[in-house]
Amino acid sequence: MKIDVLTLFPEFVEAFAAHSIIGRAREKNAIEINIFNIRDYAANKHRSTDDYPYGGGAGMVMSPQPLADAIKAVRASYPEGGKPKLIYFSPKGRVLTQAMAREFSREDGFILLCGHYEGIDQRIIDRYVDEEISIGDYVLTGGELPAMVFIDCVARLLPGVLGSPDSIIEESHTSGLLEYDQYTRPQVFDGDEVPDVLLSGNHREIEKWRRISSLKNTLLKRPDLLAVANLTDEDKKIIKGLEENIDT
Repeated sequence: MKIDVLTLFPEFVEAFAAHSIIGRAREKNAIEINIFNIRDYAANKHRSTDDYPYGGGAGMVMSPQPLADAIKAVRASYPEGGKPKLIYFSPKGRVLTQAMAREFSREDGFILLCGHYEGIDQRIIDRYVDEEISIGDYVLTGGELPAMVFIDCVARLLPGVLGSPDSIIEESHTSGLLEYDQYTRPQVFDGDEVPDVLLSGNHREIEKWRRISSLKNTLLKRPDLLAVANLTDEDKKIIKGLEENIDT
């Protein structure tokens, strides 16, 4: 997958993309990430990329010229007929979910546009943006953090990015539920012991315990997920029992 990021702060994004799992994935060519400074495409002598909003109001708006030229330049680097989806990060966008990340992981690449100030000129959105995406119902100072969240969320689903492909099978939101509790050594820490079942070697009982733990975590922390999760009759019985114990 190829991801091109258009930003006013390339060093910020590059620091993220050069380290940890994403950095190793780039070194292995499991993912290609290119970062472009929008300011490099500003035609004015001061390389400014923003201006006052028409109609008045607080703050500044990113100007259309640098954005349009940056987008055109990046798109020109793709083979003829290749037009990656352009995503703009905005509080007005669809909220990113794990299901969306799985869909996006099947694409060949993206152009990610990071806005700033009060946003970008609407004409850029109308002409170039394929989809607006939000990472939550709150406002950030710029689009770089959402872009990094998007890259991390999608890239880890690509072959060769994580050390083990099994890592994504049972984690939170993959099945529609939150993940079960996890433990590692030592067996006893500050007087708290690892549940005996996890030491038993009985894989059937371990799987049963993990399912109950997953259902309990979801019930206590994100009960809204249970309404849309694919639950078995046994799951529903477990949830009913958990609810009765919580009530008492």
